[in-house]
Amino acid sequence: MNTQPEKIKRFDMKAKPKRQLAVLKPLAWLLSFPSLWLHRVKIHKVNMGGLKPPYLLLCTHMAFMDFKVTTAAIFPHRANYVVAIDGFIGREWLLRNVGCICKRKFTNDTKLIRHIKHVVEVNKDILVIYPEARYSLIGTNAVLPQSLSKLVKLLKVPVVVLNIHGDYLNSPCWNLSKRNNRVEADMAQIITQKETAELTVCEIERRIHEAFVYDEYAWQKKNAIRIKYRNNAKGLHKVLYQCPHCMTEYKMNSGGTQLWCEHCGKIWGMTEYGELNALNGDTEFSHIPDWYEFERSEVRKHIQNGTYSFCGEVTVESLPNSKGYIPLGNAQLTHNLNGFVLTGTFGGNPFELHKEPLSMYSCHIEYEYLGKGDCIDLSTLDDTYYIYPKGDCFSVTKFALATEELYNYCYAQLENEKAKQA
Repeated sequence: MNTQPEKIKRFDMKAKPKRQLAVLKPLAWLLSFPSLWLHRVKIHKVNMGGLKPPYLLLCTHMAFMDFKVTTAAIFPHRANYVVAIDGFIGREWLLRNVGCICKRKFTNDTKLIRHIKHVVEVNKDILVIYPEARYSLIGTNAVLPQSLSKLVKLLKVPVVVLNIHGDYLNSPCWNLSKRNNRVEADMAQIITQKETAELTVCEIERRIHEAFVYDEYAWQKKNAIRIKYRNNAKGLHKVLYQCPHCMTEYKMNSGGTQLWCEHCGKIWGMTEYGELNALNGDTEFSHIPDWYEFERSEVRKHIQNGTYSFCGEVTVESLPNSKGYIPLGNAQLTHNLNGFVLTGTFGGNPFELHKEPLSMYSCHIEYEYLGKGDCIDLSTLDDTYYIYPKGDCFSVTKFALATEELYNYCYAQLENEKAKQA
């Protein structure tokens, strides 16, 4: 097997996006609507009267079912979807012909902008983007790219946001087993075509961010969504990796409806309405996303005082095209205030990938990916590297939090330097 990255055929990112084949539209509906009926999906539409394509549809992203809800929301119109390259594995022909546009996550790709313009200007269809670029880790909204508001100015088409509720609760990314709870979605036109010219970039950004706010656990409690699944907490320690009682990292575990720390022995139970209660001692965080934000604050402290650092052995796979993953071998991954550095020897040749903090506002991670373990993926414009750290003294969730906080930290420093020079 050829493991030299420079000699592998790459995915054709230049191919223009196709209009969704009319013959495939009924297939998309057939694959989507049964699941929507099962989950009793309701879509609440606001300011959508008379709106027809082309327009930009921005969707929250929490589970695979999002795509099915989107299909129902835009029925009977066709669309082009921006999809990560791993979605194309083994089905490139199908995805291209249902209107999908390939993207490597968290990269700045000018070809994608040309494809997007082609969709709204030539195809005159709906352009669907999931700008969070990964499933929500803890049921709350993730960071959005700053370029979104500039894209709205460039496209000059109405902007619609589809904010979905219940998909995360049904199958959170840390435990994909289905709970079969009900699902709702709010679909609203937040910017008209006229307003794309009149509004400032800052105002466009504000409207998008306001429309993207969600909290699945708060929604569950408010709507009394009862989930009886016996393993509802299993896997939650993948996200909640630090014990708030003894402050130890990487010793959390979970199973059934409980979460516990292997180091100090403290146990929390998860109720049928998605809240945590300590079985011994005080409950530090009854609202699950608050625990996640506590971890973020701890990462931020380490970045600000210069002590954040990871260095460890990893195994690496490459995804240069839609044919599948290519094992490259062992390497070393470093993550610190200088960003990510991946070094190794693949196919007898030295390899190095450096991703500076300001080149990534976030990163994509996976839990127990394809049965191989937790991983982080780093992309260039022509390849994506799936990186699996060895051992158990790490958390890919911490990598994600640190990437976001490093970006914020370095961006603030850059802005301060600009202010001093002005």
